[in-house]
Amino acid sequence: MNYTLSLIVPCYNEARTIESCIERVLDISIGKDFSLEIVIVDDASTDGSWQILEKITAQNNKIRIIKHEKNRGKGAALRTGFIHATGDFVGIQDADAEYAPRDYLTMLEPLLDGRADVVYGSRYLRPDTRRVLYFWHTWMNKALTGISNMFTNLDITDMETCYKLFRREIIQKIAPELKEERFGFEPEVTAKVAETQCRVYECAISYNPRTYEEGKKIGWKDGVHALYCIFHYSAHIAPLPMQILIYLFIGGVSLLVNMAFFVGFTRTGVALDYAIIISFIISALCNYLLCIAILFRHKARWNTGAELFWYIFSVLIMGAVDFALTQLLITVVPFFTLHWSGAKFIASIIGFIGNFTLRKILVFPKRRNKIDNNIDKAL
Repeated sequence: MNYTLSLIVPCYNEARTIESCIERVLDISIGKDFSLEIVIVDDASTDGSWQILEKITAQNNKIRIIKHEKNRGKGAALRTGFIHATGDFVGIQDADAEYAPRDYLTMLEPLLDGRADVVYGSRYLRPDTRRVLYFWHTWMNKALTGISNMFTNLDITDMETCYKLFRREIIQKIAPELKEERFGFEPEVTAKVAETQCRVYECAISYNPRTYEEGKKIGWKDGVHALYCIFHYSAHIAPLPMQILIYLFIGGVSLLVNMAFFVGFTRTGVALDYAIIISFIISALCNYLLCIAILFRHKARWNTGAELFWYIFSVLIMGAVDFALTQLLITVVPFFTLHWSGAKFIASIIGFIGNFTLRKILVFPKRRNKIDNNIDKAL
């Protein structure tokens, strides 16, 4: 079977390892029935890496080099490489010696026999032998993978792995949507892969981690940012149990806002009816802003009259429920006559359920995005 494998190599100050890395990558195609394309993106290295790359390229026409004039990060380098790749399958190769390029021969199998669209190389599936290094680094990787899985509903064992292999049409449709410049690429691209609902497989790979003294660049700050990226890019596609938990947080914040303004208004002498209405409007605005920022649609903007109509409709419906239920509880139950906050609390709980249902069904119905449509056309 004749096909081309493109490997994208982001490179930043890897003069010590880049040449041996490319030699090992070139070896995997010897005696095989596929063509190899290596796209190296130098991210404004300052240690002589670019000069080494120019020498390597002059000796082999399988290698293409691209240079960033300004250092932008691994994610930006990968995005550049994805766009320029021409192979049938596109993978990622770091410019060091942590990963074994021959593992890509195994990772290709689910793609070649039509089972998969994306294959992740997992460092944790089958560790026959391994170099023992940093506990907290490994723990952070596994924790981030677990949290990512909760949001994407993918059962991946190693979301942070470097080795990811894609059908070209998949990654080239996803690539223009990617925003992360550094190591936030991993959770972001995983969220985009989950959003396309393409077929994802995993293969066990070998891993020989280097120490920070040997040039490892990722740190704890990248781990914190990765956690942010999971929420930022995955919340709107999370399965229903996670969406309910997220909306529980949003609803809890909105509830506190509602009650705080309600109690504040009543204590300052505002009429009960006005206090109920105004506090509800303020909490509804808080709820909506949190919904579009976190849950239902990332960076949403008003785009249709229908969406505006259904949002106002849902607010009016739940506002009427909140008003009527609060008044009813205060009027009918003697306890709530003395303690208005209890009636407001119960009404807010009912409002939480109603708000989530109406927003999910009416205001923010699931729509196919540009990535889905473009991939369908490509396939």
